[in-house]
Amino acid sequence: MDNQNNNKPKHQDKVIALDNLSLGISIVAAIIIGFGIGYGLKQLTGYTWTLWLGIAWGIAAAIMNVYRAYKRAQKEFEGMENDPRYAYRAKHGDKSFDKDDDED
Repeated sequence: MDNQNNNKPKHQDKVIALDNLSLGISIVAAIIIGFGIGYGLKQLTGYTWTLWLGIAWGIAAAIMNVYRAYKRAQKEFEGMENDPRYAYRAKHGDKSFDKDDDED
């Protein structure tokens, strides 16, 4: 057990947190880059629709970033359903939110 903890990098939790933070930054950056490409194409061609094309590319890139982050998180937590601590919830669901706290 201690051997597994010794192999774990010292700042792994911080790296994971920064990776999750970078998702929000990458969404904004993708849309800004798409806008920049669209604006550049508009200046080159003179067509307004190329601006909207660039914005659409930026939004599509942002959606792809979210999808990739979702798949990465899904793969990380895939093994949790076999963990005895979480097996009951994986099989039967989480019933703790079904009860109403306002009942007297």
